[in-house]
Amino acid sequence: MREIRITDNEAGKKLDKFLNQYFSEAGMGFLYKMLRKKNIVLNKKKATGKEVLKADDVISVFFSDETFDKFANNNMDKYGEYKSAFERFGSIPVIYEDSNVLILNKPAGILTQKAENSDLSINEWLIGYLLNKGEYSKEELVSFRPSVCNRLDRNTSGLVICSKSLKGARKMSEIIKDRSLKKFYRTIVTGTLKEDMHIDGYLIKDEKENTVKLFTREVEGSSKIETSFRVLDNFSKEQGLSFTELEVELHTGKTHQIRAHLSSIGHPVAGDTKYGISNYNKFLKEKFGLKYQFLHAERVEFPNMDEEFEVLSGKIISAELPEIYHRIKG
Repeated sequence: MREIRITDNEAGKKLDKFLNQYFSEAGMGFLYKMLRKKNIVLNKKKATGKEVLKADDVISVFFSDETFDKFANNNMDKYGEYKSAFERFGSIPVIYEDSNVLILNKPAGILTQKAENSDLSINEWLIGYLLNKGEYSKEELVSFRPSVCNRLDRNTSGLVICSKSLKGARKMSEIIKDRSLKKFYRTIVTGTLKEDMHIDGYLIKDEKENTVKLFTREVEGSSKIETSFRVLDNFSKEQGLSFTELEVELHTGKTHQIRAHLSSIGHPVAGDTKYGISNYNKFLKEKFGLKYQFLHAERVEFPNMDEEFEVLSGKIISAELPEIYHRIKG
């Protein structure tokens, strides 16, 4: 017999839904049969499956170890993957952490989420980090997995917000979706921009090419986008190349939005090989070793929140700029 203790992350689910998730290889017919035969009981009593679970409820499962492991969700089997990601990426700077939310400063070159099954990403690192701290057990990962809440391109550095609990996941998703979380980026672009700008348009992603196209009017399949740019500094380098340092406020969050918007006004992000200017990119690579777009998610400003999230209410969190930024600015 094994026992499964319900945590806050599972509270509120119906027992049958939880069992279907936990024993994902079993099938509901088998699970209802086990409930009827009292091979699965809730708080030592026979259950129908329609009970709403509460924190600290205990589900007792009278399966053989072989049957339990055969039907259990395979998230437990990914322990090696989580450990590998934690060891590979090392001590990624954690800027803020509480029981619901973790915010880190992602280096450029690491995926936020997997693109292929063989990838390791911040998602796997996060779980490895929490397992290493002892905040999660392998068994708890069956019904809830901590995960990232906002995505950055592989080569974009900066703030990634992660959920450590179901409450955290729901709240972060809410404030990202309703745009009450304000997101600011730092970037260096080619050419000289003198005035602040607010631009909008419509975006379509080309999945095959992994690029986007912008339109001034709505077209079929397009998404509305809005971006604001604030000029921080203008500077020049050798070969007569001029640059502008910008703070970018992302009002919507679509794939390559900032990069495509800046390219559309003739000032692509420095180092951007998809939307950039080749002679600028060649200079930056040879002079500073910049092999990717310089774009950094620098700051988030949280809206007013209460209850468990009062500690984050109105809080401003910033991520230190990468070293290559200071060398380019020099």
